[in-house]
Amino acid sequence: MVNKVYNNRAWLLVLPMLVLVAFSAIIPLMTVVNYSVQDVFDANTRFFTGVEWFERTLNDAGLQAALLRQFAFSFTVLAIQVPLGIGIALLMPKRGWQASAVLILITLPLLIPWNVVGSIWQIFTRGDIGLMGAGLRGLGYGYNITGNPVDAWATIILMDVWHWTPLIALLCYSGLRSIPEAYYQAARIDRASKWAVFRYIQLPKLTNVLVIGVLLRFMHSFMIYAEPFVLTGGGPGSSTTFLSQSLTTMAIGQQDLGPSAAFSLIYFLIILLVCWVFYTAIMNMQKDKAERGGV
Repeated sequence: MVNKVYNNRAWLLVLPMLVLVAFSAIIPLMTVVNYSVQDVFDANTRFFTGVEWFERTLNDAGLQAALLRQFAFSFTVLAIQVPLGIGIALLMPKRGWQASAVLILITLPLLIPWNVVGSIWQIFTRGDIGLMGAGLRGLGYGYNITGNPVDAWATIILMDVWHWTPLIALLCYSGLRSIPEAYYQAARIDRASKWAVFRYIQLPKLTNVLVIGVLLRFMHSFMIYAEPFVLTGGGPGSSTTFLSQSLTTMAIGQQDLGPSAAFSLIYFLIILLVCWVFYTAIMNMQKDKAERGGV
């Protein structure tokens, strides 16, 4: 029997990253956990509160309403961006200078900083000089994102779709480009329709990139802050106030460190839970399809 000797020096290569993660994630997380179970008066005066702040957060009607708005927003943009991104990827040129030009153009919205996106759309929707706002008012529609919650919601969703659909399209495009040509040749021999090619060849090959796209988009949309804050400020009223804005107001505006720490932990756990549900559901669907295909 041969004794295997393992060289563990490779761990030294990841040690800098472990240190970076510890200082940028683990230590701040432990600080938040510490604050979530204490009532902090000043640097030297604090009292243990147990789960009091968690109970207060979970029973807060305003935060419950913000949570419902957050889920509604995230699921709405996902329902629009995923099919739209797949459709754009299917229509994009596969080779030549046209493919390069389209890739550059479609990537441009992703390069714009989040707060600048909000400023662009704030100007774009103004009723006096904005192309969209003035155009809709010129057509007779009383468009007003500061006074009409429906207009504010529709604008924020449209803004997010414009900004982030290219990410889904690029991921799907990379997945489509990885499909061997032999699959399409076999489909042409069998005279398969375009729908059959999409359903049995392209869509299964897009599963992995769609998992990445859905998880990335859900996490970002669930934590969205800069764009709606710049565009509407959370209004009119609180109709576009999402969880991130509520957390910022509580932590910075009101200086409620204990409740805001508990709120942030609940926020973090909700994101982890929903992402796990998404990932598990998609992987189970893929597994079921593979098993049916193998019968």
